[in-house]
Amino acid sequence: MLRSPEDALKATLARVAPGTPLRDGLERILRGRTGALIVLGMDKTMESLCSGGFEIGIDFAPTRLRELAKMDGAIVCDKDVTKILRAAVQLVPDPSIETQESGTRHRTAERVAIQTGVPVVSVSQSMQIIALYVDGLRYVLEGSEKVLARANQALATLERYRARLDQVTSSLSALEIEAMVTVRDVAVTLQRHEMVRRISEEIAQYVLELGVDGRLLSLQLDELSATRGSGADMVIRDYTDPETTDVDEAVTALQDIDQADLIDLNLIASVVGLPAGNDALDGIIQPRGYRLVSELKAVPRAVAGRLVDHFGGLQDLMAATIDELMVVDGIGELRARTVREGLSRIAEASLLDRFL
Repeated sequence: MLRSPEDALKATLARVAPGTPLRDGLERILRGRTGALIVLGMDKTMESLCSGGFEIGIDFAPTRLRELAKMDGAIVCDKDVTKILRAAVQLVPDPSIETQESGTRHRTAERVAIQTGVPVVSVSQSMQIIALYVDGLRYVLEGSEKVLARANQALATLERYRARLDQVTSSLSALEIEAMVTVRDVAVTLQRHEMVRRISEEIAQYVLELGVDGRLLSLQLDELSATRGSGADMVIRDYTDPETTDVDEAVTALQDIDQADLIDLNLIASVVGLPAGNDALDGIIQPRGYRLVSELKAVPRAVAGRLVDHFGGLQDLMAATIDELMVVDGIGELRARTVREGLSRIAEASLLDRFL
């Protein structure tokens, strides 16, 4: 399976994160005020672009990288950055490849990365920056202090988003119990799920870039991102027509909404297969019960699906007796009591949260 440019960039960021030997070597080069062009991988295509230089094949070490950077030409490492394969190499990429860079080193780095798919690191002597070129993407590395400052701001935002998501989810549960859910309520819940997902991904990128400096941030992200109940996929499954809506496609469509358009509840409703329009937003819709039943940890997902499909709606499911629940395949008397008592507890807790 081919990786996207974004995934390839993340993998490269992990290789150059603080605490790695490569990052140590890059910072030594930067402090020494010399430039460098470092290729992270060698294959037949890459080899065809190499001219001259020395084949050395030595173990990678930050000090060796620093010394070899004093020579003109590129340094070629293996993809895992455990070996320095060549030094003082002239790279000759296809000059017809479009590039927005102006400096010779950066133009070469971008063209090589595009032509070969191999990540290239460029250290600028004049601008004192480290730039990554991966599959047409350019990413400038920054010091841990700047990244941490942005990450902490994002973390505070995630805390607010998470609290708001918990509020709207709790409200949705109470409205489901009362059979008073509108399309607007569902769209707001999906909107909050997506906002939390996006800010969590942004912080995860910071954690990756920070390497060993991001350990505390990683713990905080794990705590705030821990799944509390069901996700957006279960909400969509609960309220859309299974014959006309593919849940995975709906989730992807939700994730593809532009950031500026995420405030449009009509758009959210339409892309996931819910009724859309100003009048439709205030229309009452009934949940099937997948979301609440999924919160019963003692009930396997397959059994929960059969349970919901059998009763067809949350209200009928909550009104079912022990004997009626036992009709469903995989539901014995003990599990039937667990379902009955579990749904009752969820209903009580949701209503208390709503009115207290």
